[in-house]
Amino acid sequence: MKRRLSPDAVEGALSALEAMDGKALRERWREVYGTEPPPKIKSGLLRLAVAYRIQERAFGGLKPASKRLMQARAEAARTGSAEAINPTRRSPRRLTPGTQLMREWNGTTQLIDVLDDGFRWKDKTYRTLSAVAVAITGTKWSGPKFFGLTSDAGPSKSSEGATADD
Repeated sequence: MKRRLSPDAVEGALSALEAMDGKALRERWREVYGTEPPPKIKSGLLRLAVAYRIQERAFGGLKPASKRLMQARAEAARTGSAEAINPTRRSPRRLTPGTQLMREWNGTTQLIDVLDDGFRWKDKTYRTLSAVAVAITGTKWSGPKFFGLTSDAGPSKSSEGATADD
């Protein structure tokens, strides 16, 4: 089993890609993918694909649920399904602890930390994202909607259906 690269080694490997010509990039592709590169791939795309693989090996790839979603969308696109062209809603999303949400409100940037057991804003912990949104705005909001995590076109005030239990 190959050992994973350190973050510094990954950064160095990615920087080295910038200086490579097409021939060197094709060789690097062979090293990281173990196959021949597609014959007509342009250097820019080749560089991105090799960079992705380097990072994937160092930090891990997509979660299985993300892979399944992408495969389903690709299949829907191949079959001409309307959902592939214009999906009506996003799949449910779980926020990973350590994620930081950012929202500008009344000219001030608000930063919210996602915790294992809730959300932290201004050194106070809240059980739900909606409770944070209410604390920030002083009015009732859907937290996921306020922070742009729903399939709606963006944060907008909700008069019905917004609860502090989102």
